Formats: sequence, C-alpha cells, structure tokens
Amino acid sequence: MKAYIKKSHERCKKIGLDVNRKYSKTIINGGELQKRLEKNKDLILTAKPIINQLYNFVKGSNFFAILTDEEGCILNVIGDEKILSEAFSLKMVPGAFMNEENIGTNAMAVALKEGMPVQVSGSEHFIKAYHRWTCSAAPIKNNEGKIIGTLDLTGYSEFVHSHTLGMVVAAVNAISKMLEIKKYTEKLEMAKIYTETVVDSIHAGILTSDLHGNIKTVNKYVTKMFGYSVEEMKQKKIWELFDGWERVKETVLSNCSFLDNEVFINARRNKLQFNLSVYPILDNNDELKHLVFVFKEVKKVRKLANKIMGRQAIYTFDKIIGKNKDFIKVVEFAKKIADSRSTILITGESGTGKEIFAQSIHNYSDRREEPFVPINCGAIPKNLIESELFGYEEGAFTGAKKRGHPGKFEIADGGTIFLDEIGEMPLDMQTRLLRVIEEGTVSRIGSTKEIVVNVRIIAATNKDLYEEVKKGNFRKDLFYRLNVLPIKLPALRERKDDIPLLIEYFIKRKSKKLNKRRIKISNEHMEYLINYEWPGNIRELENYVELLINTEGITDFTYKNNRTIKLEFNRKNIYEELTLEEVEKRHIINMLKKYEGNITKTAKVLGIGRNTLYRKIKKYKIDCAKMEHRSVMERKI
Repeated sequence: MKAYIKKSHERCKKIGLDVNRKYSKTIINGGELQKRLEKNKDLILTAKPIINQLYNFVKGSNFFAILTDEEGCILNVIGDEKILSEAFSLKMVPGAFMNEENIGTNAMAVALKEGMPVQVSGSEHFIKAYHRWTCSAAPIKNNEGKIIGTLDLTGYSEFVHSHTLGMVVAAVNAISKMLEIKKYTEKLEMAKIYTETVVDSIHAGILTSDLHGNIKTVNKYVTKMFGYSVEEMKQKKIWELFDGWERVKETVLSNCSFLDNEVFINARRNKLQFNLSVYPILDNNDELKHLVFVFKEVKKVRKLANKIMGRQAIYTFDKIIGKNKDFIKVVEFAKKIADSRSTILITGESGTGKEIFAQSIHNYSDRREEPFVPINCGAIPKNLIESELFGYEEGAFTGAKKRGHPGKFEIADGGTIFLDEIGEMPLDMQTRLLRVIEEGTVSRIGSTKEIVVNVRIIAATNKDLYEEVKKGNFRKDLFYRLNVLPIKLPALRERKDDIPLLIEYFIKRKSKKLNKRRIKISNEHMEYLINYEWPGNIRELENYVELLINTEGITDFTYKNNRTIKLEFNRKNIYEELTLEEVEKRHIINMLKKYEGNITKTAKVLGIGRNTLYRKIKKYKIDCAKMEHRSVMERKI
C-alpha cells in the first residue's frame, strides 16, 4: 500500500470514521452553499472551460469531473449520465465535503493533505461504498502557492490508468495559469489583438464610441452592413448613423439594458432596419467610459431565436391528416382564429397533436415570419421556470450570466410563445403570467424595468383546468384569460374514420424514412386497429406502425405480388396476450440495444423527444445500463 494511502487510513481510523458510511458527514445547501459558491466565483469561472475540455476528452467513458474548494467542498460536478446518477445516489453533489474527516480516504482528500497529485483506486478508499471508484486528483494553487481547491476525475475502478492522473495535472496547471493571467495584465497587447480578431470573426456589426458620440473602433462586418470604410466610419458621429442616440445614452447611464431594439440605419445607399443592443464599458472604478454597439440583421435575429429554442414551427394545416367531420370543424376554427391576438387554450389527451396545432396556427397567422418559441412548463424545474420565461439581469443570482439573459417572452417578441403543459405551472408563476397577459410587459429577475412585448400566447394541457381550479391548483382568473379561444382536440377513438388514413400516411412516411418495404394491412387487422381504444392516441398509432415496419418477429409476413404484404397474425398470441404497451416496450428496448443505450439517437429514430423517451423508460422500468457499449470506455481511457 502506498505510504500516503496508509497514513490516510490511519488518520481515518483514529477519528473513528465508519467504513460502512455512504454519505459525507457534512453536506451544505441553500444560502450556505450559495455563499461558498460566491466566495469561489473566480475559481469556478476560470476552471469551467478547462474542466469542460477535460470532460469532452473522456466523454462517453463513464467518468465525471469534480471541482472542490480548499476544504474539499464540491463546487461543481460534470460527467456522463449513468455514472453521475450513481455518484448523486451517494450524495456526491455540490455542497458535499470530500475531505478525510467527512468521507475518508479519496484522491481529493489526500491531495489536500499531501499537497500533491494522487490517484486512489478501489479498496484504497477507506469507505467501502467508494471501492467502485478510481479517483485522480491534483491540488489547485494560486500565485502564492497556496492550495485553493482540487480537480478530480473519477470513474469505475476497473478503468484505472496512470494517464488519467496526467490529464488532471495538465488541467490543473492550465487553471493555475489562467488564474495567474487574470491577476496580472502583462500581455495587454496580445489581449488587444485577440479581442480584435474575435470581434472581426463575429457575424454582427460591432462598433464602440465614447460618451460624446465619437466612434472609436469598428469591426469588419459593420463596414459591410453600412457600406462605409473604416476611415469613413471613424469620421462620423454615432448619431449620424441612427436616430435615438440620446435615448440610448440615457438608458445605459441609468444602468438599464438596451437590448434587441429595432432601429433604422442611415447606410450609404438607403435606410436599413437592424436590431441594436448597446453595452457599457466600465473602468476600474465602475465608471462608464465607452459604449459598445452591436447591430444584427433583423431576419438573422429571428432565425437565431428559433435556433436557441432548438426547433422551429414546421407544421402547417396542410400536413394535418384527417377527414372526420368534427375534426375538420376544429381545423377550420383554428384557421379562423389564427390571426387573432387573443390567447388560445388547446386541450386534449396526450398524443392528440396539441403542439402540431400550435405550430400550424402560428404558420397560418401574420406572425409566421416571427419567432415560434415553445416551452414545456412541466419539464423545467420549478426553481428555473421564472428565469426561463422572464430572463434575468446580471448579478440576479449566483451563476447568472454577465449582462443577464433574455427570457422566452423577450425572444418570442413579435411572434408566438407556446406554453405546453400549462397545468404544471407553479401558482406563483401563474400570477406573473397573468400580469404579462394583462399588461403586455415582462420584467427580468433583478430588474425593475418593464419591457414591452408583443407576443401571441398559445397554451396547451391534457388536464381538465376547470377541475384544477376547483382543487386550488390553478388560478381561476388565469384560466379565463387563457380560455378566450378554446380548441378541444378529439381523441383518436372519437375519429375512427381517420385511422385508416393515418395508418396509410404513417406507412408511407416511415417506410421511406427507414428504407423498408411498404406493408399492406389486412382487412381483419385493420378492423382490429379501428376498434382499438388507442389510449396514446396518434402518437401511439404512429409508434405502432413503425413497429410493424421494423419488427418481423411480431407478425408473420406473406409476400404477394408487387411487394404487397399481407399481415397474417395470431390474434391470441398478439392481441390478447401481447398488449400494445408491451409491443411498444419491446420496440423501445430493441432500439436502445441497436443504438447502445444512446438516448438522443434512440429518441430521434422513434420520432419522440428525449423527455418523452425518459418517461417511457421509467414507465416500463427499462434498464438502460445493460445496453451500453463498454468498449468505448476502454478505448478512451
């Protein structure tokens, strides 16, 4: 046993530490943790990009990185999902102390004690629960040589390798160097060249001016946007380029944000419309000295809004399949109200296509060229939903981005915001949402400034909101504000005459997508599918058709002429003993195995979102751990 491991074990025994304990004796949270995070803000921010780079190198190999302060308190954790969930089950979370006194021998604890890089694996850990790990840690020192924290890389003990410690040491050296650079400003000229290069690489027009309107610097892109050369730009006053200079100056001087305002620019040939944001440049005494102007093309800003949200409104009414008379009436009503500014509430069971209708309404309206911003109120943690919806100012809370961040309502300005699962919204957020609807303004967290927004609100839920109002779970006044234009989507069992049409549509689309033979449903089989209740509605039907195309083990196929397939099936074996839920479960398992447990790829192939796949995995109690590809881990370590 290594000398330092032996000494550490002796210290643990001396203080009477129980080898069978699982959690650290000290775990802080709430305000106490926030104070510690704020205290170590510089370390966290400096280390973050380097830790991310380190993690990216071992990503997919079941490792996670831990940053602690000088007392061993965890400040940040990042890693692969599976191993991270195991670590969290042992409460290896921000706020947990990893020093010897609290959790025994481990790499972080020994690195703090010995002041050197160490590797602790398997039974070298004093605590038995940690015998599964191999830990490599190194102390982080400041310019004076004082230890201010540790960086650790932890994985399963069978993947122990000396190179892992080498990577950690390299990362720690980089962090220490970055801390040194932050303190000393010896390379100002290099920083200036670096900054100018970065600014010139940005596809936005950027210029700076002093408080008298004298233009000081311009990037290459702004000269293209305005049609002037660099020399011509610097000879102009800022107010010669656009109207509203005094308003901009007053806004920034009053410590308010001037973000994403549309202005008309006096370009060389004509007036052009751009999106303008203005940021202050402060000196060491926090006094305003210069202003940074960022001009973006309006269309690009709108495209960026959709990109930020990860998806766009792609569905239109002509892509909605159905001939049922009552369903057609719903579609025609949705078209009729598309241009209205009133709030829409779409209700219906899960899988009936509420978001498809919301996107179609947006694309049928006069807002079709503006952002469509969807947000799932049930998928966002309660402590984050306020900042997601309304944004926040710089310093509003620990970890807030510099200069703040716009919320979804600001991003959706001029367009549509789709609030899915509105019934899951917390009551305090319901009050704020009601105010947005009534006043047409939002206020960021940490700000008193009211921002006017022009947003069409479409809400959706599979809950009976009237019953939720009775139970006290949903505000009555908000319900009536949302339910101005109600759309009730029928369940699939209520439009059975659309089932053959939908099946044919899905067969055609899925066969093409999966490069499989098109199949033909027998009359007996079709009759069964028409009379089935379809609790998962259209989504369940779509998944079932994909299953029929993919799975040859469920159904016997007899090939006919011209590639037509008659599906012969044993009603007892398939439909009496094997429910559609069991069929779905088996299909999900098959796809997870095919893609080696990769959630993103599996969800994409199944045509569902990651959150939906996670819910189904939980519902069917599917063990994803059995499907992961071990060789990837072995190859990377």
